[in-house]
Amino acid sequence: MDLMTLDITVQKIHTPNLDSLANDGVKLENYYVQPICTPTRSCLLSGRYQIHTGLQHGNIAPSIPNALPTDSLTIADKIQQAGYSTHCVGKWHLGFYKKEFLPTRRGFNTFYGFLVGSKSHYQHRRCHKGMCGLDFRQNERQIRTNREYSTTLFSRRAVDIINSHQSSQPLFVYVPYQAPHSPLQAPKRYIDQYKNTIPDKQRRKYAGMVSAIDEGVGNITRALKRKGLWDNTIFIFSTDNGGQIIRGGNNYPLRGNKGGNFEGGIRGVGFVCGGLVRNKGTVSQELMHVTDWFPTLVNQAEGNFIGVKPLDGVDQWNSISGKEKSPREVILHGIDPLARPLGKSLFNSSFDTRTKAAIRYKDYKLLTGNPGYKTYNPNPRTGLARQIPEESRKKNVWLFNIKDDPLETTDLSASRPQIVKEMLEMLAEFEKSSVPVSFPRSDPQANPELRGGFWGPWR
Repeated sequence: MDLMTLDITVQKIHTPNLDSLANDGVKLENYYVQPICTPTRSCLLSGRYQIHTGLQHGNIAPSIPNALPTDSLTIADKIQQAGYSTHCVGKWHLGFYKKEFLPTRRGFNTFYGFLVGSKSHYQHRRCHKGMCGLDFRQNERQIRTNREYSTTLFSRRAVDIINSHQSSQPLFVYVPYQAPHSPLQAPKRYIDQYKNTIPDKQRRKYAGMVSAIDEGVGNITRALKRKGLWDNTIFIFSTDNGGQIIRGGNNYPLRGNKGGNFEGGIRGVGFVCGGLVRNKGTVSQELMHVTDWFPTLVNQAEGNFIGVKPLDGVDQWNSISGKEKSPREVILHGIDPLARPLGKSLFNSSFDTRTKAAIRYKDYKLLTGNPGYKTYNPNPRTGLARQIPEESRKKNVWLFNIKDDPLETTDLSASRPQIVKEMLEMLAEFEKSSVPVSFPRSDPQANPELRGGFWGPWR
């Protein structure tokens, strides 16, 4: 879900359900995700950084034989083992080249959605490297959907699961919507409500997609309340990365874009609400990362961690509840050894600053290598954007105090060299614990034409 704070605040997008839920829960204002889709999903489901699952580089494309390794148990595995009925509705994007990587074999009792990273929201078709096919499944069976809009389908399915659920068993539903990811498509009735307020056509479609999500979330939460489940529910809303500005998104006033390590790519939009959240109407400034959901929710489900590899996530429930400070001081935003190196290695460190990486330690954030899109998003009301300082194209180290400078306007790397060196050593220690990157070449045997016109397992 390529959504950023601006998308539901500035140049107002109509999100009455999300607004109401967030205001009745805990808004997570210091919450981080990964800059693109597969990495965030792998961190969420495994509770582990990318460097520990081999998914350090890029997304999993449809024809690439790659996946979240099966030796990383998922949050669904452990919650299912705790006695929950578990369901995945929406976008998978964690690999499917073998059946063992399908959602129904990774801890989910049911799956309704698609396996690739993006597709047409109506035709449910995806083309990649000259190979085209449909992608929609119910459990492991390929299905056709009469060209209905994907957000509508996913919301309806989630409501059906809730309505048919036997309340004697606890319930876990994971609903990763495709919207507002490209292609920019939504039913006309959602788009038309912005025709007099948003002049940009792409932005208008994007807004319509967000409104469709809002309606779906409202339907899901109302179903939980009608079923009598809301008072015993933890409801979490999270983005998976920052907005894509060339596809209608906007991360104003933050710097950067989806795919990069500036705040516009990784600062998440998230909140927690539901009957089990007692400190309603509050804002948390405690540091949190998407890996933290694994231990937090498994503990709330009274599960165990038998067979789970060492987690990078930490239990944040007491922090979310306002009882304690966050136990987290460090976030590894990523180390990507396959990204093209930039410039010369600096600071005489054991970590090569040419490597694309980013790390947060308390208030400070260090970026190295090519951090991605560096500029600021324009204010949609004025069209004006903050200018970035002139700097060498080969510059590859930046240090910011995110607490004092959340817009990343003032690089402190020259004035705080000791902090830079300390954080480079932290990156070097993380690098030592990393596993080899898994990023194989495209496989022509993935061609959907070999499997009835559908994307699916081919090995």
